[in-house]
Amino acid sequence: MVRTAVNIGDWLHRYHKQQAKSLDSYLYHYRGDDVIRHLLRVACGLDSMVLGEPQILGQIKTAYSDALHYQSVGKLLSKLFQHAFTVAKQVRTDTAIGNSPVSVAFAAVSLARQIFTDLSKSTALLIGAGETIELAARHLFDNGIGRIIIANRTIEKAHYLATQVDGYAINLSEMPAHIAEADIVMSSTASQLPILGKGAVERALKERKHRPIFMVDIAVPRDIEPEVGNLEDIYLYCVDDLHDIIEENLQSRREAALQAEEIIEIQVESFMSWLRTQDVVPIIRSLREAAVKESDYLLLKSKKQLAQGVLPERVLEELARTLTNKLLHEPTRKLRQSGSDVDNNLIEAARRLFNLKD
Repeated sequence: MVRTAVNIGDWLHRYHKQQAKSLDSYLYHYRGDDVIRHLLRVACGLDSMVLGEPQILGQIKTAYSDALHYQSVGKLLSKLFQHAFTVAKQVRTDTAIGNSPVSVAFAAVSLARQIFTDLSKSTALLIGAGETIELAARHLFDNGIGRIIIANRTIEKAHYLATQVDGYAINLSEMPAHIAEADIVMSSTASQLPILGKGAVERALKERKHRPIFMVDIAVPRDIEPEVGNLEDIYLYCVDDLHDIIEENLQSRREAALQAEEIIEIQVESFMSWLRTQDVVPIIRSLREAAVKESDYLLLKSKKQLAQGVLPERVLEELARTLTNKLLHEPTRKLRQSGSDVDNNLIEAARRLFNLKD
């Protein structure tokens, strides 16, 4: 594995026309069980900037799928990647590492799910089209939100995001007219002044006959006037509120990560045990091939004897005796030789191999 990594480093230098070793500080090599441990930790999200991040597992699966497509992964690496996928699933199942939202967008959607248990009957108005709003839109879409409206100053950007989540786009200037439709409002723009005031929200509540609205202001500075939070039937959270939730959830994930590390150590040893057995496979194959060759030869000889009229009892007795002698001749000779050696490891190994009693 190390040799492959070095070759990849050489290729990168040549392809990008970089001086030799200029990229070395950005590369790392692992050996032995550290290779297995590293892949398992990455697959389980323990090596991510966001602890427990599940997206990296999808990226690993995509990379593995591409490697399979181009026939660039062998038996060993294929087995290792399959093992990593299994361990990642076990960690997700047996620990709480993925249960608590630790991103602003995910925390906002999780709060929405607590307020509106059935999101399929709800409408979300998302103001802005940046990374945080995009993540919120995807989380809402994945959780079965009924409708998504994207409002943005650049309608083309809003439309692009809306097409990905089965929503529809509006210009930011149209946003006040759509507040009454929204059960959930999330806003994250780069505006230096609030874009949603108390008056507009009051009018929307009146039109909604005071059905509650869950609002999340992720922007800094704030997009929604703080006074909006004083209105009845409005549940307003700002980014500071979400950060408190995220920090609490991060602590929960850190505790789960300790459990995950224990699982990984067990699974590293499990894979290393399988790896050690692979050294024995060629020996077992050779042993079986030799035994089959010998038995086939003696069986053919026995058939000829039967055809010549030799009594079946004599043929079977000779077959059994000869086969036993042939199979045990070399092991017996080696054991006799080892009897005179100071080191009797072979004798002890033979006892274990053939399950012999003292």
